[in-house]
Amino acid sequence: MAKRDYYDVLGVNRDASEEDVKKAYRKLAMKWHPDRNPDNPRAEEHFKEAKEAYEVLTDGQKRSAYDQFGHAGVDPAAAAGAGAGFGNFADAFGDIFSDIFGGGRGRSSVYRGADLRYNLEISLEEAARGTETRIRIPAMEECGTCRGSGAKPGTQPTTCPSCQGHGQVRMQLGFFSIQQTCPRCHGSGKIVASPCTACQGAGRVKQHKTLAVKIPSGVDEGDRIRLSGEGEAGVNGGPPGDLYVVIHIKPHTVFQRDHNDLHCEMPISFTTAALGGEIEIPTLDGSAKIKVPPETQTGKVFRLRGKGIKGVRSSAHGDLMCHVMVETPVSLTARQKELLQELEAINHKDSGRHNPRAKSWMDKVKEFFAE
Repeated sequence: MAKRDYYDVLGVNRDASEEDVKKAYRKLAMKWHPDRNPDNPRAEEHFKEAKEAYEVLTDGQKRSAYDQFGHAGVDPAAAAGAGAGFGNFADAFGDIFSDIFGGGRGRSSVYRGADLRYNLEISLEEAARGTETRIRIPAMEECGTCRGSGAKPGTQPTTCPSCQGHGQVRMQLGFFSIQQTCPRCHGSGKIVASPCTACQGAGRVKQHKTLAVKIPSGVDEGDRIRLSGEGEAGVNGGPPGDLYVVIHIKPHTVFQRDHNDLHCEMPISFTTAALGGEIEIPTLDGSAKIKVPPETQTGKVFRLRGKGIKGVRSSAHGDLMCHVMVETPVSLTARQKELLQELEAINHKDSGRHNPRAKSWMDKVKEFFAE
């Protein structure tokens, strides 16, 4: 199975600071540490995955290699597998033993641009109905002055005399021949005699760009929206990377989301719970009325079918679950206290009938102390 992107593992942006990386790792380490999850066999896998991502992204040299080459830049084993998307062993590390097995080929340093991640916070209402927003992101873009060549306008890069434009040079170590990146042109195959003043010869410049992002209705926490080709520009003519917009939903004042269902607490008065009545509750589509039957207890759940959210991949709306909370009256007047005392006196005469749960509990307590 292919490894997950280290930034996705830790849940941070590609431009996250080392401190942000450390904070994200500490949070995951606390969550997935095997000692805290003895009954979860996958916890150790998650813990190791987070630790591996942390060790790479807090090492400047390794992080730079990972940003440019992905997993193959920090893990030779990843480059050896064809499924990693970086070709065979010779492509990633040079044609070792090429003299023995014959030939060998040059390698151009054309790289795909890095993928970018953007964390976008939206409201629950926007997630339910869908919306369109604009985001501003930093990215490495092709230099408009030299059009990516790195050379000053009016000049052209020349072929590197050391590698003859292949980007690779061969070193003879006794019986073995090792091919490596040309140290003079750094693998580009070209020499820039007069660097572009706008990008200092890099061919790319850091810019901010504004993009329109269409959020489909029903998105949930952690969903990703891919904007193809909106990542960083490629190197030496390589294709651009992609931008992944990761959805985060802001806490709501009334509702809590559970996949496509919504939950809310519904406080009702002491008298409404005892006598029954009709109350009005909010939904994402307006208000709705619920009939509360007499003798309703705290914890009772009323389900309003179809008043939840229709997920991105769902065919129907979820439900709205209203959890009853009987509110004890406060700031009582003298008359209210007097009436409640009268009620308590009446209830006490036949507590088994009027307060059956309290009567049952007290009987159990008496049995416990009698033993």
